[in-house]
Amino acid sequence: LIPTMKQRLAAPSRLVSLTGIAELKGLRSSGGVLEIGAATTHAEVAKGALPAYPALAALAGGIGDPAVRNMGTIGGSLANNDPAADYPAAALGSGATIVTNNREIAADDFFAGLFSTALEDGEIITAVRFPVPDHAAYAKFQQPASRFALTGVFVARYKSGVRVAITGASGDGVFRWAEAEKALSANFAASALSGLSIAPDGMMGDLHGTPAYRANLVKVMTQRAVAAAA
Repeated sequence: LIPTMKQRLAAPSRLVSLTGIAELKGLRSSGGVLEIGAATTHAEVAKGALPAYPALAALAGGIGDPAVRNMGTIGGSLANNDPAADYPAAALGSGATIVTNNREIAADDFFAGLFSTALEDGEIITAVRFPVPDHAAYAKFQQPASRFALTGVFVARYKSGVRVAITGASGDGVFRWAEAEKALSANFAASALSGLSIAPDGMMGDLHGTPAYRANLVKVMTQRAVAAAA
């Protein structure tokens, strides 16, 4: 929020913090699902999710720096939907459900492009429900200064199949790599991706990397995530 305001991309007349609402905090695990309150900080997720969902805990522990991890929240990250943020990859890769004050939204229907979501005016995230997979890992090639993902890949293996979510690469934000999911569902090994590639069309290009560079990173980081999960 602060960098956005400094760049004059946002000029709110009033700011309201939801972090004082106790009902929006905490982690609860039951029946193979980990539910996290929207106002739970990254640091709290990194610690609290470790027993139930280690891959999610590791992702949260790698967000930003200690100041960011102790102030930023999972609900705030998902609602903002920065194209290089980590949590969108975890939510989409896990097939999570985003719970709001009005409804429940599947992650596949939640992310709507650059800094855009399915949230309506006046709608707030209250919790996020993560089905816990059999195996999962997050691999991030990070920008050293901001620690945002130049490309990050979250891989989760369920009995129903494998989900692969990519962040930091596409100009449209987080997305699923369907071809990799099909290959990994048949053979959950990094070698299963050897013959695959992803087109650079639509990938972000900046001083940190060209679209072709990021397209290559998608494959490389997916292979690393699979190796770590397996």
